[in-house]
Amino acid sequence: MTLRAATADDLAAIMALERASFPTDAWSEAMMREELASPHGWYVVDDEAGRLVGYAGLRTVKNAKDADVQTITIAEAARGRGRGRAMLRALLDEASRREVSDVFLEVRADNPVAQALYVSEGFLEIGRKPRYYQPDDVDAVVMKLDLRGWAARDADGPEPRWDGGVCT
Repeated sequence: MTLRAATADDLAAIMALERASFPTDAWSEAMMREELASPHGWYVVDDEAGRLVGYAGLRTVKNAKDADVQTITIAEAARGRGRGRAMLRALLDEASRREVSDVFLEVRADNPVAQALYVSEGFLEIGRKPRYYQPDDVDAVVMKLDLRGWAARDADGPEPRWDGGVCT
């Protein structure tokens, strides 16, 4: 597994994975292009032997004290090997560098695997958005992480830390 910062050159591969992973509510190519180019966004990709198998994104406005995990997506064949956790930690490390206090996210209520990952990293459920994911009518579970607490708890953890370059 090799994590690296996403670039505009990754757009086609990101969109192929986006459409495969979210057939009913994939982001448009224009939306994803804007995310990759935005100064408020930061995306990382998981590259396996030259093939993109995952991507994740963070959004935070300059000098803001909160950030949002926009997405974490892993190709079905690459799931269950710690890639989601590695990408989530890369996003949280970037949020720490940006001096964010709290990180928020929405996760599908019908995705217990993702919810368990977030809880294991310290996220807490703070609410629900009924029928948020359309056209599937699935609720969103809204979660929040105290990033300073996470960073202090995890400072000496066993996982490699993202340094802003490449994490292998």
